[in-house]
Amino acid sequence: MMRVDFKVNGAPASLDIQPQEMLIDVLRERLRLTGTKRSCDVQVCGACTVLVDGNPTSSCTTLCADAQDREVTTIEGLADGKRLDAVQRAFIAHGALQCGFCTPGMILAVKAMLARHERPSEETVRHYLRGNICRCTGYVKILEAIMDLVQNPSHYQ
Repeated sequence: MMRVDFKVNGAPASLDIQPQEMLIDVLRERLRLTGTKRSCDVQVCGACTVLVDGNPTSSCTTLCADAQDREVTTIEGLADGKRLDAVQRAFIAHGALQCGFCTPGMILAVKAMLARHERPSEETVRHYLRGNICRCTGYVKILEAIMDLVQNPSHYQ
């Protein structure tokens, strides 16, 4: 066993873990943050995406020990109380989800992109989402939601 200390959604976490425990397992099973989804387990689909120090990270291939002294943000950490984040609101407004399985990872990838690019082009959006697979929507509504948010941020304030 080893102790890992990190922040999750702004709150300190200190856990005894096995060295081989993956971040996704600690988030889902130990911290009960089930918005992070398990799918491929090989860093291909993006369903398990969380932000680690603001960077999109595949939690299915990241050891929890690597979160030591870092800030982890999951989909549960985006809302401000009951008020959803602007990206979440844009996805809802545009119906940019169907089954919702990929949505948390998509939204966190978009949050990371918007932290780096205030007004990204559609090409930049597509680049940032290349690691997130959606099997339901065909991406049209997702792109519409993101581009509307980028072009009309006051609509989602």
